[in-house]
Amino acid sequence: MSQNKALSMIGLATKAGRTASGEFLTEREVKTGRAALVIIAGDASDNTKKKFRNMCDFYEVPIRVFGDKDTLGHAMGKEFRASLAVLDEGFAKGIMKHLDTDR
Repeated sequence: MSQNKALSMIGLATKAGRTASGEFLTEREVKTGRAALVIIAGDASDNTKKKFRNMCDFYEVPIRVFGDKDTLGHAMGKEFRASLAVLDEGFAKGIMKHLDTDR
């Protein structure tokens, strides 16, 4: 149930223009300090997961592994997405709250 709410919030954030998706854009938002949360698809490559974990540790950005590429892409109204950055602190906190309740 909480995962559905998290996906809905990702969709809302995307409609509000507060997300960036794809490896290049996600990396840029983290490095410029605008990312409030990074979400990586569970079926992304190990190399991609490691790269973003290390980057998020360095820049002190929360990171979550969630869903798969198809689910994340669908929530954003796009094709497959292996990574996305949430650029709004409020959306990020709400999404993390829903993702963390399932742990």
